[in-house]
Amino acid sequence: MNKRIFAAGAVVVLFASGAASAQAITEAEVLEAQKIWGDGIVAIGQAYSNGGDYKALAAGHVDTLYGYDEGTVLFKPTKAAAQQFRLTEEDAVSYFVTGVVEEDKGFALQPWTAVRFENAGIIIDADSAVAMGNYFFTDAGTGQEAKVEYTFGYVRGAGGDLLINVHHSAFPYKPAQ
Repeated sequence: MNKRIFAAGAVVVLFASGAASAQAITEAEVLEAQKIWGDGIVAIGQAYSNGGDYKALAAGHVDTLYGYDEGTVLFKPTKAAAQQFRLTEEDAVSYFVTGVVEEDKGFALQPWTAVRFENAGIIIDADSAVAMGNYFFTDAGTGQEAKVEYTFGYVRGAGGDLLINVHHSAFPYKPAQ
């Protein structure tokens, strides 16, 4: 591996070139990862509504898209209060379809017919990416969209796919009238 060191003031940055640089994350990959995530949330709700194995689908969704098997994942779900953070894969699955966390009602079980992302911005560096913005969930019963603010962090997994290592969601602030 070839290494280049750049010094700027008191900050020293080490850039590695070689095989790893060929795997730099692209904006197109982030957009695709967002689409896959949204489609998965919709599919879980459809499986639930149709009597399918929605829990297995949710477990696969989390296992495939989140980096729990490769390191730390910081997950703060939208509708979490008593247990604000879901730092294990089992807790993340519980949030989407109920399970081990008592307060979970199954966010993906709403169900939703669509999820769309509006990115405020995407930051990509040598081995990670962060996207922030709003995503909108279309309620299957009413057709209304629920607006949620998000930040997702991505790293490349051992298999080459992007994995979520940071997921923070919150409803927009509504000041008292």
